[in-house]
Amino acid sequence: MNKAVETYRYITRTLGVCGGHARVEGSRIAVHDVIGLLQNSETVDSVTRQLPGLTRAQVYECLAYYEDHLAEVDYLIARQMAEAGA
Repeated sequence: MNKAVETYRYITRTLGVCGGHARVEGSRIAVHDVIGLLQNSETVDSVTRQLPGLTRAQVYECLAYYEDHLAEVDYLIARQMAEAGA
């Protein structure tokens, strides 16, 4: 059986951009930044207001990416929070 290849319409990775982490294509907005906002009681609409140029569809795709990569994104959020508290 062939394993399905993950594809995301709005999510990309580029070596040297955002540390090579998943981000919204055409921006420097990392998936873990979007998810971190949502975990801190922001809504999809408030995230799009805080991050101009980000669409609702892109936020929902960040959620889809998160669902597929929970450990990776949770680690990046925790690391970012630890650095902010240092």
